[in-house]
Amino acid sequence: MLYGGVEAGGTKFVCAVGDRQGRILAERRFPTTTPEETLSQVVAFFRHASEAYGLKFSAVGVVSFGPADVDPESPNYGEIGATPKEGWEGTNIAAFVHRALRLPVVFDTDVNGAVWGEARWGAAQGLRTVLYITVGTGVGGGAIVEGNLLHGLRHPEMGHLIVPHDRVRDPFAGICPFHGDCLEGLASGTALALRWGRPAEDLPSEHPAWSLEAHYLALAVTSYILTLAPQRIIIGGGVMRQPILLPLIRAKVPRLLGGYCPLTPMERYLVPPTLGDRAGVLGAIALAIDAAKRR
Repeated sequence: MLYGGVEAGGTKFVCAVGDRQGRILAERRFPTTTPEETLSQVVAFFRHASEAYGLKFSAVGVVSFGPADVDPESPNYGEIGATPKEGWEGTNIAAFVHRALRLPVVFDTDVNGAVWGEARWGAAQGLRTVLYITVGTGVGGGAIVEGNLLHGLRHPEMGHLIVPHDRVRDPFAGICPFHGDCLEGLASGTALALRWGRPAEDLPSEHPAWSLEAHYLALAVTSYILTLAPQRIIIGGGVMRQPILLPLIRAKVPRLLGGYCPLTPMERYLVPPTLGDRAGVLGAIALAIDAAKRR
């Protein structure tokens, strides 16, 4: 049996066909443009894949940038909320895919998808409470608490955590359109590029940007540890490709905790995603597998 997965990102979409073992049989990536153009490409991919394999999909999982409605009981389930991504507010991705493919569609956030994928096939296997943080164009977080994806009023918005901001050390005002200098406003890839005048990938390892970036991320990680007590934290995203950044965060977090919350060695506690940049789409496939089981 085959399952569809869609990772809907603000920059690109990833579509994949997978099986119960998490093996990717077909995959396509394309830029996020207008909702109609982008979602039409999603549908075309799955129709072509179905013809190519001669099999039907049992379900499709969609994990998306947000904010979004992830409540299955809501009439707006699968709809994008007040996003800064132009043209996407009010777009119901789940409904579009369901109508076009006539398949069950399950929907969640991209970071919840990533943590679900890592729990099934990656760095969170065997753990009941675990956190996934992504630091890229924006900052987001997803969590599994006692074996279940964390939802609530809507879904976690860990990227909008308010962190201490020393304006003498860092006079940058922040770029979040809602909060200014929240975590995303200060530590996202977008914030790095605007603060330092060039993209994060162009900043050398000795640049002062990385000590400041590690400071903000360590503050956030410390708050997450004290709030959720995760057994492990996985941290990914494009900004984390700078090799010096994860060791800097690992060094800062124990100092911020001050010995209050003993942890396993940081190299095993704060880790990169095992599934790499496929964590999200594999999580979407895992959600589709779960949805098919419930039918």
